Amino acid sequence: MSDEGTMSQQEMLAQAEAFVKEQLARDSSGHDWWHIARVRRLARIIAREEGADLLVCELAALLHDVADDKIAGDEETGLRTVRGWLESHGVESDVVERVMEIIATMSFGGGNRPPMQTLEGRVVQDADRLDAIGAVGVARAFAYGGSRGRALYNPDVAPQEYANKEQYRANSGTTINHFYEKLLLLKERMNTEYARRLAEQRHAYMLAFLDEFAAEWDGER
Repeated sequence: MSDEGTMSQQEMLAQAEAFVKEQLARDSSGHDWWHIARVRRLARIIAREEGADLLVCELAALLHDVADDKIAGDEETGLRTVRGWLESHGVESDVVERVMEIIATMSFGGGNRPPMQTLEGRVVQDADRLDAIGAVGVARAFAYGGSRGRALYNPDVAPQEYANKEQYRANSGTTINHFYEKLLLLKERMNTEYARRLAEQRHAYMLAFLDEFAAEWDGER
């Protein structure tokens, strides 16, 4: 690629970064700009490991939470916002469609969604899922729970399984239950070898945290 083409992509990514910072500036649920920055960084690393299209991965990583119904209010509105931004900034139509396909299908949604269809989708989904687990994942889980008024834990409320995204989104259970309903499931759902290696350590950290939480809750230490 020519230097001019590379600079054009750099400018596009810089504009996407500025747009996302503006869109997520007031988020306190763990879906803020720094979540996006971490996912972007991981997506770049995994994309290079896997030989994926770096531009598609970066754009999808940068823009994915703008379309999230937790941020946009509803998914359709969020997806229109992302598509409108891509098209108004001269992104090639093929790239627009590939980015939109990733963003529309990558969320957990209760755990019953089909596998990602492209290498780039698998890369970005892994990057996003890695940021949901480990020490950062623990912090984000409680930030999200607090933003939604959820209890830390209630031993009388059992974790649930969800048949679809609607049931999953309607759930108002405790933050500790969220570990069993989603976060502890992610290690086995990583798509790439690099992500699977990182997920092992992050998963172990969450298990250790939950053990300590239970011991302190019961007054054992």
